[in-house]
Amino acid sequence: MLKEFKEFIMRGNVFDMAVGIIIGGAFGKIVNSLVNDIIMPPFGLILGKVNFKDLYLNLSGQAYDSLDTATKAGAPVLKYGLFINTILEFLIIAIAIFFMIKVINKLNRQKEAPPPPPDTKDCPYCFSKIAIKATKCPNCTSEIKAA
Repeated sequence: MLKEFKEFIMRGNVFDMAVGIIIGGAFGKIVNSLVNDIIMPPFGLILGKVNFKDLYLNLSGQAYDSLDTATKAGAPVLKYGLFINTILEFLIIAIAIFFMIKVINKLNRQKEAPPPPPDTKDCPYCFSKIAIKATKCPNCTSEIKAA
């Protein structure tokens, strides 16, 4: 069983998956910072100095000064501002993945490009390689008819 586990761990797929998960987590943090620290502040400023993190709907009926106060008091709240941030994070990640897959697909298509047309052909008499435009074989000196 230990040998099978070692073989499983040593497969390239497991390492690739581990690297993908680690990079995905780091990428998620970058996107989170992009949304919270770069995109939302100017967007909130345009909408009248609104901080989306602080937008909530208090369901308890009591008045609270902030989301933090309501949460500490145990009041039921709908944190729709955080939800908006999460939606923006998702959209940015989805767009980034879309472009990444688009680039990968383009690279794969380039790898599968058709081979260039041949620049040589076989002499029909001596079967040696000759230039595609040749009209006479340099090896057997036979006349070659144009194709």
